[in-house]
Amino acid sequence: MGSINWLAVVVCVVIAMISGFVWYHPKLFYPAWREGLGRSVEVSNPNPMIYVFTIIAVFVQAASVALMINLMGSTTAVSRALAGFMLWLGFVAPTNLVNKLFAGHGLKVWAIEAGNHLLNFLLFGAILGVWH
Repeated sequence: MGSINWLAVVVCVVIAMISGFVWYHPKLFYPAWREGLGRSVEVSNPNPMIYVFTIIAVFVQAASVALMINLMGSTTAVSRALAGFMLWLGFVAPTNLVNKLFAGHGLKVWAIEAGNHLLNFLLFGAILGVWH
């Protein structure tokens, strides 16, 4: 854990929150995502605790990506972004796919959600690579 740049992890969390805000903005993927979930497209005001748990989850993700890319021996921003992609491809994408299919949400919801995670994992790798 000593090899993790904690400032870079915090920046990753901030960037992930910003990317999520943009990704799920009503003018981007929010309407298609809500429709795919079978809910009305109107913008809802979620419980504030969702944001607390989201920040904690993203912090764990970013710290885990930092640890894994250090263990993988990636040293540049590009190789670390690629490592972020491989972690997404190996763990996030298939797990999320199975969950969405069994929940009956289909590929559209999976693509929207997994796409946001892909963007974040690529950004995590690149940010952690710049601050290596």
